[in-house]
Amino acid sequence: MAIVELNELPPFGPLLGLDPGTKTIGVAAADTTRTIASPLETIKRGKKLAPSLVRLFELYDERSCVGLVMGLPVNMDGSHGPRVQAVKALSRNILEKRDVPIAFWDERLSTAAVERTLLEADTSRAKRAEVVDKMAASYILQGAIDRLAAG
Repeated sequence: MAIVELNELPPFGPLLGLDPGTKTIGVAAADTTRTIASPLETIKRGKKLAPSLVRLFELYDERSCVGLVMGLPVNMDGSHGPRVQAVKALSRNILEKRDVPIAFWDERLSTAAVERTLLEADTSRAKRAEVVDKMAASYILQGAIDRLAAG
């Protein structure tokens, strides 16, 4: 399939949302109805990407997913910096392993929004570090499925 627009993802079936970082990949899932995104896990990225992709595809297959929504860290002014290039490189690596549809979703402020929510809930620093990536993935995926539902 390759890189697609959000509205070009298969119209039915579960999706995975990704918040890719340099050290981790936050993963969230939306069920078949695409009503709500739930945080799943944070995959640690090592020196080699292959083990991370193995785990990603295990999660993808366990849920019979039909596509990925990947957070794209666009700068506040709308420009694309090195982080966007790193995410696009990750998407190319994913596509080299498996031909799945990948849609990008502007993730500006997603991690900040999640951090703010966790702070308001009086979550400890250690717990925030443990859950922020998968929650950011959930935030990204929820935004995308809300947009899909709105048409």
